[in-house]
Amino acid sequence: MTNQTRKKPELLAPAGNLEKLKFAVLYGADAVYIGGQQYGLRAKAGNFTFEDMREGVAFAHERGAKVYVAANIMAHNEDFAGMADYFQMLQKVGIDAVIVADPAIVDVCREAAPGLEIHISTQASVTNWQAVQFWAKEGIPRVVLAREVSLQEICEIKRHVDIEIEAFVHGAMCISYSGRCVLSNHMTNRDANRGGCAQSCRWKYDLFAEEEGDLHPVSAEGDETFTMSSKDLCMLEHIPEMIEAGVDSLKIEGRMKSIHYVATVVNAYRQVIDAYWDSPETFVFKPEWREEIMKAANRPLTTGFYFHQPTEDDQIFGVPPKMTAYDFAGLVLAYDEETGIATIEQRNHFKRGQEVEFIGPGRERFIQRIGEMWDEDGNSLDEAPHPMQKVLVRVEKPVKPYDLMRKEKGTT
Repeated sequence: MTNQTRKKPELLAPAGNLEKLKFAVLYGADAVYIGGQQYGLRAKAGNFTFEDMREGVAFAHERGAKVYVAANIMAHNEDFAGMADYFQMLQKVGIDAVIVADPAIVDVCREAAPGLEIHISTQASVTNWQAVQFWAKEGIPRVVLAREVSLQEICEIKRHVDIEIEAFVHGAMCISYSGRCVLSNHMTNRDANRGGCAQSCRWKYDLFAEEEGDLHPVSAEGDETFTMSSKDLCMLEHIPEMIEAGVDSLKIEGRMKSIHYVATVVNAYRQVIDAYWDSPETFVFKPEWREEIMKAANRPLTTGFYFHQPTEDDQIFGVPPKMTAYDFAGLVLAYDEETGIATIEQRNHFKRGQEVEFIGPGRERFIQRIGEMWDEDGNSLDEAPHPMQKVLVRVEKPVKPYDLMRKEKGTT
């Protein structure tokens, strides 16, 4: 199959709030998925009012991108009050599709907002082609596969069905099957399947042995305690295989992640997808793409279920390795070509003499040390300690609005 006879896969990015939506689109996402203030699984994310959605949809559509809304809770009886009105509003706002897991919610949406496209969420645990075929017969145009599906199984699914397949390529992995966890419910009375996950699996735990009625810790004194924490998924180096398997939408996890995470990860995946799609015969993976991902990584990385059943090597035990993390230090607002001075909005403390990196959509980063810097009135500064402070900084290469300035965490 040639690129002329198939469609380039969509890069789908998370957007926890309106600002993150804009960064995701500007840094290369073909579509973003967001949460409204009801019916989603990320109650702690910023989430969107209907007014935010209107602005986000307008911004995305002007740039050729789509906006999807996650409404993927597993509903209880009381959750249906007002649901029809909610979907009608999403349709009026101009949302391109909703992501749904519960069959009853599918019916409500279809009846209330017949023009609103429905995608089946990964929470529905679709792991085989017959389940995909079931949803296809129901008129569903896209299914988001469960994270437990292998690459070989995706190839098999695509041989039997002719609707769109969406699959995760990057982000946090839940320790429970397709995210259907009850630890949070029992430990904090927060329902993970209705948007309240407390991430109980990421807590520290110890094992105890009972001896003559007394409990004794299994781990030695001073040892880091046992956890159930998975490494994070990363398929950056395997995007060619995902494309050749016929995946229609490549999805990044992380509606609660930072702007720096969204921009960095989307930018890296955008470059890999474009490079392979434009010239699959000559494609060579660049190490700097992997380096970029590592600057936004919160945990060590794994390929999840795609190539093998995960083992202890795909989990984090004991003391987790230290990741080289970066802070989002500043946002470029403007650049004067004549003077080489950028106007930067401070997002984390930075100062004169500090090494920083500038990154922007679709181009290579560059590194420099901060030299001269001034406040808006032209007064010389040694540091920028105030959040959202406007600072003028001389930069060594041209920059553009929405470029990010970042610095390694812990640097002085």
